[in-house]
Amino acid sequence: MAAESTDLDRIRDQARRWLDDDPDPASRDELRAVLDRLPASAPELADRFAGPLTFGTAGLRGPLRAGPNGMNLAVVTQAAAGLVGWLAAEGGEGPLVIGYDARHGSREFAERTAQVATGAGRPALLLPRPLPTPVLAYAVRKLGGVAGVMVTASHNPPQDNGYKVYLGAQLGGALGAGAQIVPPADAGIEAAIRAVGPLAQVPLGPPGQLLGDDLVAAYVERAVAVIAPGGPRDLRVAYTPLHGVGAAVLTATFARAGFPTPGVVPDQAEPDPAFPTVSFPNPEEPGAVDRLVALADATDADLAIANDPDADRCAVVVRQPSAPQEPAPSAAPVPAGGPESAGSAGSAGGAGSAGGAGSADGAGSAGSAGSAGSAASAGGAGWRMLRGDEVGVLLADHLMRRGVDGLYATTIVSSSLLRAMCAARGRAYGETLTGFKWIVRAGGGTPPLAYGYEEALGYCVAPEHVRDKDGITAALTVAELAAGLKAQGRTLTDRLDELAAEFGVHHTDQLSIRVDDLRIIADAMARVRAATPTTLLGAPVTEAQDLLPAADVVILRTAAARVVIRPSGTEPKLKAYLEVVEPVGDGDVPAARTRAAAALTTLRAEVATALGI
Repeated sequence: MAAESTDLDRIRDQARRWLDDDPDPASRDELRAVLDRLPASAPELADRFAGPLTFGTAGLRGPLRAGPNGMNLAVVTQAAAGLVGWLAAEGGEGPLVIGYDARHGSREFAERTAQVATGAGRPALLLPRPLPTPVLAYAVRKLGGVAGVMVTASHNPPQDNGYKVYLGAQLGGALGAGAQIVPPADAGIEAAIRAVGPLAQVPLGPPGQLLGDDLVAAYVERAVAVIAPGGPRDLRVAYTPLHGVGAAVLTATFARAGFPTPGVVPDQAEPDPAFPTVSFPNPEEPGAVDRLVALADATDADLAIANDPDADRCAVVVRQPSAPQEPAPSAAPVPAGGPESAGSAGSAGGAGSAGGAGSADGAGSAGSAGSAGSAASAGGAGWRMLRGDEVGVLLADHLMRRGVDGLYATTIVSSSLLRAMCAARGRAYGETLTGFKWIVRAGGGTPPLAYGYEEALGYCVAPEHVRDKDGITAALTVAELAAGLKAQGRTLTDRLDELAAEFGVHHTDQLSIRVDDLRIIADAMARVRAATPTTLLGAPVTEAQDLLPAADVVILRTAAARVVIRPSGTEPKLKAYLEVVEPVGDGDVPAARTRAAAALTTLRAEVATALGI
C-alpha cells in the first residue's frame, strides 16, 4: 500500500512539472482535470506518464492527449526542436518542408514545427493545405529540402495522430532522398529530442513560407507521367478517400491523365477527422468500403479504388468473375486477447483471408483479413477486394510488360511470386525487411529501383517521383492496366488467372494476435525459437532462419510453403505471414486455388500450435 502511494506521489509530481512546461492551455486543462479526479484516475495518469512516445523509424504516433505518452503540442514542440537540432549538428543545410493531413491537431502541429524551425534560423516551407503524404515526400525532393515532416496518423483510429520524418539528399543520400529515415538517424533524432530543455526556452520564429498550389500541380504533372501516353482511357472508376485528403489530388490526376473523373462516395469525399461513416478509417476494415461498392454498383463502375486517409496506400475492389472463387479458410475460435480470426488481421500489415485466393493472395495494411469478403457482401456477391500481394504482382507484371527496367523489390513477408516472375523474366529482384524505408533502398541502387511494393497495400511505381509508397500513382497505374485490359475484353482477375497458370497459385494469409500484455509476444517468439517446427504440411522444413539481432523475425520454408513470424512494429501484435504455393499443372486454376486454400487452413493451425496460442 505504501509503495502504491509512493508511485502515485511520483506520477503526480511528474504531472505537475509537465503542467509547468506545457505550452497549450487546452492540454493543461485536460491534465488538471485528470489530477482533480485522483485517486480514481490513477491508472489513466500512470498511462499518460508511462514514458515518452519513442521516436523510431516511423517517427511518432500515439493518441491525442496531454502528457508525454501522447501526441500534443508539448510533445511536438520537443520533437521539432530535437529534429532541428539534429539537422544542425549533422551539418544539414536547406529548408524543412512540412505537410499535414486533416486529423485533429495536424495543422497546429505542422505550424508549430515551422515556428521551431524558423526560430532556430532554418527556413520552413509549409504545404498549402491538408494534402496526401506522397505530396510531402515529393516536395522534399522537388524543393531540395534538408528534411520533411508529415503530420499524420495514416489509417490509425480518429483519436490518434503522428509525426513522420523524411530526409533530403544531403543527409539521406541518393537512395534516401525524400525517403523515410532509417537507423542510425532515428536514434540520433531521438537522443536530440531527449536533450531538449524546458520548452519555454525553445525559440519560436515566424510561421515560415506557405507554399502555393503550383507545388500540387507539379506533383500531378509528374504523377501523370508515370503512365504511358496514348493508351486506352475508357474506364469507369468509383473512389473513396475514406474522409481523408486524397480526393482532390486523385481526381485531378485522373482528369489530367485523360481518364473520366472517378465518381466519389459523397459522404466520404471531404476530409473529416471524426471519420463518421467508418468504425476504423482503413479500407481493409470490415464495412469500410461498403459505400464504395454501393457506388460502384449504382454507377456500373469497372473498378473501385480506395485510399487510406493520407492516401499513401491504395486498395482495389473488382467485380467477381461469374464463377465464385473458393471460400476463405476460417480460423478456429480463440479466447479474448488471443489470435484474431482470419477476418481481423489488424492494422499495419493485416492479412486478408476472405475474398478467395488469387495468383498472389496477399495481406493488406491495417485491416482485416475479412475485408475482401466485406467488400463482396456489400455489393451482393459481385465484388471483392484484391489482396495487397495481388495488386503488387499485377503492377509489377504491368511495368515489366511496359519494358520498365531496374530492380523489382518487395519484403520478406510479401508473396514469393514476384521473385518467381523476376527469375523467369530476367529482372533484378530485391527483398527487404518490412517497410518502405527499406524497399526504396533495396539493392543499394544497383540496378536502380524500378518498382517496390509491400503486402500492406503500399506501392511505389515511380521511385524518382516519390521515394515512398504512393496511393495516387498506384491508383493511376492500376487504372491504366485495367483500361488496357478492358479494351481487350479482359479484366484484372483474368490477368491474375494467367499469372496463376504460369507461376502457380501463391496463396497468402496472416495469423495475427493482438495482446494486452507484450510478454505474450515475447513468450511466443521464444517458444518458436526453442522448438522450431521441423515439418509443415507434412513436408520437411528445409530452411529455418532467425534474423536476430538485426530483426526479431523467424522464417520457415518448405518446398511449397513459407511462414514468417514477427512482432508488429506499430501495434501490440504478433504476426505470422503464411504462404502456400500450389502448381497448376493441368491448367485448372480454380482447383489449384481450392487445394491451396485447404493447405493454408492446415498451415494456420500448425503455426498457431507452434506459437502456443
